[in-house]
Amino acid sequence: MLDSFNREINYLRISVTDKCNLNCFYCKPGNIKEFLPGDILTFEEILKVVQAFLPLGLKKVRITGGEPLVRKNLIFLIEKITSLPGIDDLALTTNGILFPKYAKDLKSSGLSRVNFSLDSLNPDKFRSITGGGDLKNVLEAINLALELDLTPVKINTVLLRKVNLEEIDAFVDFIYRYPVHWRFIELMPLNDREKWQQQFVSVTEIIETLSGKYDLKPGKTVGGSGPARYYEVTGALGTIGVISPLSNHFCEYCNRLRLTSTGKLRLCLAKNQEVDLRSLLRAGISREELSGVLREAILRKPRAHEFGEKDFLNTMANIGG
Repeated sequence: MLDSFNREINYLRISVTDKCNLNCFYCKPGNIKEFLPGDILTFEEILKVVQAFLPLGLKKVRITGGEPLVRKNLIFLIEKITSLPGIDDLALTTNGILFPKYAKDLKSSGLSRVNFSLDSLNPDKFRSITGGGDLKNVLEAINLALELDLTPVKINTVLLRKVNLEEIDAFVDFIYRYPVHWRFIELMPLNDREKWQQQFVSVTEIIETLSGKYDLKPGKTVGGSGPARYYEVTGALGTIGVISPLSNHFCEYCNRLRLTSTGKLRLCLAKNQEVDLRSLLRAGISREELSGVLREAILRKPRAHEFGEKDFLNTMANIGG
């Protein structure tokens, strides 16, 4: 289905929980309210939303959180979604801590590929950034994903000035040793704008820094249909990617919607425009009626985000990663 700006909307990101086993300071600052189990969508409700999206051309689904693997019986949901006709790509974004425990079951359930969030290769710094995480678990998870062919394996890093920017060479060194795609993402101003201004590193600065040290060549898009621009590095097994939601936004190519864990259909990450699907689901809406609601929502998808224009007092844990 096309939205009012002629963009094909075929991608749904589903947050299955706002909870996480880590507490990364830039993602979830302060005391954030945890939703009660009864407030989040059941797997059956999530499936009904996905099924209602299918006639509109849904092809790609990503499971996110919070940390999706803290949600019990997630394998059940993945199996059900991958069995639906028309879904040709189901991916997972995870911090990797619990991934080794579930890796083989995730593969057998039909999961296509996995992205890992990783902001430091220094064990002490990783523990500090994440509020106690163990880097060894994440490195084991990456190796397992490669062994199980849950590829392409992508690693997402939010580069922060005076936090992990000085590790950029270590991140690049990783792709010389492993066939992964390391992606640097600009920090988004979701809550504390003053801190954001102090820590923000633009994609332009990242590319200039890397170009002065490495032989970069523009590369092909890697898996999926995301917004990253990729660069091949001479001699490396993997690639470098950059994602610029602020300095060079990609709204004109946006093909996605987000479903929050509490059942809000969010039409744009950085625009407080939502449709409450949970109340409709619990009022007994039919699948056909729900498809109509989704069709109307897609036509209201905004042209572009409002980062830089408004302050968003929100977190990725609440919205869905």
